[in-house]
Amino acid sequence: MTRFDEIADKALAGEQPTRDEALAVLASGDDELLEVIAAAFRVRRHFFGRRVKLNYLVNIKSGLCPEDCFYCSQRVGSGANVLKYSWLKTDEVIASAEAGVAGGARRVCLVASGRGPTDKDIDRVTDAIGAFKERNPDVEVCACLGLLSSGQAERLAAAGTTAYNHNLNTSGEHYADICTTHEYADRVSTVTAAKEAGLSPCSGLIAGMGETDEDLVDVAFALRAMDPDSVPVNFLIPFDGTPLAGQWQLTPQRCLRILAMVRFVNPGSEVRLAGGREIHLRTLQPLALHVVNSIFLGDYLTSEGQPGAADLAMIADAGFTVEGAQAGHEAAAGSGEAVPTGSADSAHQELVQVRRRGAGTGLPANT
Repeated sequence: MTRFDEIADKALAGEQPTRDEALAVLASGDDELLEVIAAAFRVRRHFFGRRVKLNYLVNIKSGLCPEDCFYCSQRVGSGANVLKYSWLKTDEVIASAEAGVAGGARRVCLVASGRGPTDKDIDRVTDAIGAFKERNPDVEVCACLGLLSSGQAERLAAAGTTAYNHNLNTSGEHYADICTTHEYADRVSTVTAAKEAGLSPCSGLIAGMGETDEDLVDVAFALRAMDPDSVPVNFLIPFDGTPLAGQWQLTPQRCLRILAMVRFVNPGSEVRLAGGREIHLRTLQPLALHVVNSIFLGDYLTSEGQPGAADLAMIADAGFTVEGAQAGHEAAAGSGEAVPTGSADSAHQELVQVRRRGAGTGLPANT
């Protein structure tokens, strides 16, 4: 048994790891990485089996935010060349959300830039949510609209909203280093208000913003204290034109250790692999599925993700199943039996490419 198995045993017994144990996960060496992942997988499997929940983001209002969050491409004064548009119409919201549902998403996340919604904005969003739920009653809806005012969370809940997302992002001590237009306590208050209104609380973090290991552990423990149902873990996308442009501090191994630490500290929460996974985890993305049980399908708010079909293939190739997939397929995949693939064989055959370059040809070799 490794020292990381001991942390996993505590998580499975409902015990909180110590700060030193959480820090030890982050400080572990690359030679121990598979031990860390294996221990985290025991916790993940206990609570969520081999299921992966798909979530889909819809940016219903993009850019031109008055807040100065240093990591954000939509911040005030941002020079990032991202899409900027005002509120989407209800039919546009529904069309975008249903595209995600068609791809396999069990939850759609409606996100709007800004400090927080006005009551008129809440009218607009609740109308869209109500119309979407009429057509898709079994699909969860998460709203992410910024800081909420009194009564707004209750109105969202009454309209059929499942969850509310508002990330803590980093530790309270580090917060002033990444934002000056609102405070850490404002974020805590909004998550608390959403939870009290009956919305499923969704709150997570962003890694790679110059934080220390202690900051990462602090925010993980702060999240545990708030008991969110979902914990999205983002990795900084350092857009040109933002104060954190050029911050490439993360390695794939570092990202995996962060995910494992969050899993140990929040064992029963839906830990979601979120923004930045493609550019920081790169070819090690499949390993992260042994730690997390949820991902965003397709694109993010202002950046593109890998194709949705590639996400689905990654999940299947790693031996996991999409939550809500056909029961027969899921049972067969979980047992290691062959899953009927229909036209999959022909798709696989397309992967076989006859060599037409390099030795024996006049074309450059593949180097």
